[in-house]
This record gives sequence, C-alpha cells and structure tokens, in this order.
Amino acid sequence: MAFEIAPDCRYAENHEWICVEGDTATIGISDYAQQELTDVVYVELPEVGQSFGQGEPFAVVESVKAASDVFMPVAGEVIEVNASLEDAPEFVNDDPYGDGWFVRIRIADPGELDGLMDPDAYRAYVAAQAS
Repeated sequence: MAFEIAPDCRYAENHEWICVEGDTATIGISDYAQQELTDVVYVELPEVGQSFGQGEPFAVVESVKAASDVFMPVAGEVIEVNASLEDAPEFVNDDPYGDGWFVRIRIADPGELDGLMDPDAYRAYVAAQAS
C-alpha cells in the first residue's frame, strides 16, 4: 500500500505523527492510519487545557469501519484543537498532515521525542507490520 509520510515529523507505533515547533507540537494520525480506517465520519477531541501523559488516549476517531483511540506521542498540555474536524472529519482522510491535524500541545518532556520514529524508521515499521 502506498502512503505519504511527512518528512519533518516523528511517528509513534500507534501511527500518530508529531511535528515539533519550539516547545509546541502539532499531532494527528498518519496517512497509513487514515487509509486503514477508511472514511472518517467523526472525531472526538479533548478540551484545551487538558494534559495527557505519553501513550495516553486523547482523542477518538470513528470511521465507517471502526472506532479507534488516538494516543499522545509525548506528554503535554493541549493548547489548541482543530475544531474544523467537528464539521469536516473527512479532512483526516483528505489531508492527514495538513487540514486533518488533531491538536497542538505544549510539550512537557522534549526527551520523549527521542523514543519516536523518524520517517525512514516509520516506513520500515509499517512495511514490517504489513508483511
């Protein structure tokens, strides 16, 4: 299966991506994940101000096929949510690294980023899962 990878992001084993800008980061699900889910019909996002530990579920994405938790790739406090997903959850399918982002956070521990995969490692991880 062909899927896009954002070259400037890091990836978690649950197929979340995180792009870091200073002490904040934008988070969403990968192109591979949205293809696996098929048509996304609903996204439940957290409230601004909520804090989550690394690996904790922070959102739910529902598709015509399944409902899945979305996990925080690093600990942090939610500083912004993508409210447009409420009315247009298809952005997750159409543009997972752009309009389909889920939250922006203030990173609690930048050291946790070291445990995430770079784009090459993520591509290899997905290939290994698919085989």
